[in-house]
Amino acid sequence: MSQVADVKTDLNKKGWDRNEMAQRAAQDIPNGAYVNLGIGIPEQVAKYVPDGREVIYHTENGLLGMGPTPEVGCEDPELINAGKKPVTAVKGAAYFHHADSFAMIRGQHIDICVLGAMQVSQNGDLANWSTGSKNAIPAVGGAMDLVAGVKTIYIITQHVTKYDDAKLLEQCTFPLTGQGVVKRIYTDLAVIEITDKGFELLELAPGISFETVKNKTAANLIDSRLKYSGENND
Repeated sequence: MSQVADVKTDLNKKGWDRNEMAQRAAQDIPNGAYVNLGIGIPEQVAKYVPDGREVIYHTENGLLGMGPTPEVGCEDPELINAGKKPVTAVKGAAYFHHADSFAMIRGQHIDICVLGAMQVSQNGDLANWSTGSKNAIPAVGGAMDLVAGVKTIYIITQHVTKYDDAKLLEQCTFPLTGQGVVKRIYTDLAVIEITDKGFELLELAPGISFETVKNKTAANLIDSRLKYSGENND
């Protein structure tokens, strides 16, 4: 199974930082995939296309062929992603109307979408836009179209909130973005697949034990590393 091979090894390190989470997710994006990136940590995935692969990044605001973040001082104010962050365009990039961009999404022409999350349930439900509070954002926005129209949904998120509340649950308590849509989750602690059995651990971050991840997951967690290594090492 893919590892973050070019991140410096630190024997005292525990978990992945935001960039390493994005890099780990990038390892699982196949050559030639058309990919949409959500706001926040998912935006960093564009920096980590593995050598020998071509990935075509799509933005809702009308760009196919998005490149990495430009160097400081080289930003083009008219070239931004859906999160209003400056980006670059790769050779051969195409620009188009916002409506055409969503036609690509709704027509299932995008292979993978990488999103952030507030909560994910064990059956793949996603809540990533509102806590349901009185002053919450009034609408779900483009994420609803993405989870309904994109073939595969990956999530990048911290494993728990800043209050140490679990984000991976038996059932989401926040308003849903989509039901049964999430395929895989990349957190600062682990890589977790969602299957018909629920949450299945594929990989641990450096310095993290299975028990740590299990204790911070508010649902049953199956250790599936045996499928890949033939042994169970915490």
